[in-house]
Amino acid sequence: MKKLFKNIGTLYGIDQGKDFLKGKEMSTLNHLKDAYFIVKDGLICEIGEMQHCPQTLFDQTIDARGRSILPGWCDSHTHLVYAGDRSGEFVDRIKGLSYQEIA
Repeated sequence: MKKLFKNIGTLYGIDQGKDFLKGKEMSTLNHLKDAYFIVKDGLICEIGEMQHCPQTLFDQTIDARGRSILPGWCDSHTHLVYAGDRSGEFVDRIKGLSYQEIA
């Protein structure tokens, strides 16, 4: 299956050829204005400016209508569910205990 996302106002996070970013690279969010991208079998296979967008047939075409897209963005943090009472830890911190001592 081949999908085309077109007329994207701003396409963010387009660090082509990199598996991940680290260090100072993480302080810059690369982007492309007036863009398109193509997904084939679940993987992004092509990106570019709309003026170079292929005119071939796709299984699905999604018109972003000038909106922003972050196709590779992944929110990698989680929050553990904790249903207990931590008021004792709060009192220990007020008494000056470190987090290590409380743990």
